Amino acid sequence: MSKTTPSHTLADVLAGVDELWPLSGTEDWDAAGLVVGDPAANISDIHLMVDVTAESVAEALKQGADLIIAHHPLLLRGVTTVAESTYKGNLIATLIRGGCALYAAHTNADAVPTGTSARLAELLELEDHAPLTEGAQPGHGLGRVGTLATPQKLYQVAVALGELLPHTAVGPTVAGDPERLVSRISLCAGAGDSLLSHPDVQKSDVFITSDVRHHPASEAVEQAVLNGGPALINISHFAAEWLWLDQAGAELEAKLGLSVTVSDLNTDPWTFQVQRVGSE
Repeated sequence: MSKTTPSHTLADVLAGVDELWPLSGTEDWDAAGLVVGDPAANISDIHLMVDVTAESVAEALKQGADLIIAHHPLLLRGVTTVAESTYKGNLIATLIRGGCALYAAHTNADAVPTGTSARLAELLELEDHAPLTEGAQPGHGLGRVGTLATPQKLYQVAVALGELLPHTAVGPTVAGDPERLVSRISLCAGAGDSLLSHPDVQKSDVFITSDVRHHPASEAVEQAVLNGGPALINISHFAAEWLWLDQAGAELEAKLGLSVTVSDLNTDPWTFQVQRVGSE
């Protein structure tokens, strides 16, 4: 993305951010918003990332960013210390010493019509996709459901996902018949197994999400055998939401006229997998 020279106060930037991803759309359990930073500070360079890690913060500071907008909140759950012996305290101290603010755009960015799930739906070329859970405003809400222009086999959909997503140690994993024809797709970028019983998910041919636990997956598969229901595709949480960053960056540049860069670091916590070869 292009380098530009203007600067705004952090307060002005956050006002523009709130127009793109209103904090009013944040889920009750979430911790979106400003984490570190002086509202009066000048901001000229913004760096986007999914996860706030030592590596991604170092990357932002090396590039001269004075504001990080991360998808995942660093302080999602309460802490009792920010001592630098803890990784969260260490990162906060590093940000303050580096003169870099930190903002989390989480469920408020998921819920907008150009949010994380909508981006995944667009890349899969779903037609007429709409939120799974309606928000207060039309077109807002979590998850997406839509249809393919031409039905595809479940295996083909999984392969297409693998080609869209950034490489991670574990690619798409599937529960279902690879030959099953898929037309109606529901999805939720991020952890979405709480939506497995949603009526629109149950009416889908496949549900795509992340962090699906063993028991909910097993129960969904068994229930589908008995009464019908979707196949499941489990994808990397990081990878699903990383796809949104380029679009978010373009929206920020158009709104604010500031320099915006996107991290290409892989911050998926899983680094490799092994599979047994041969048999005893």
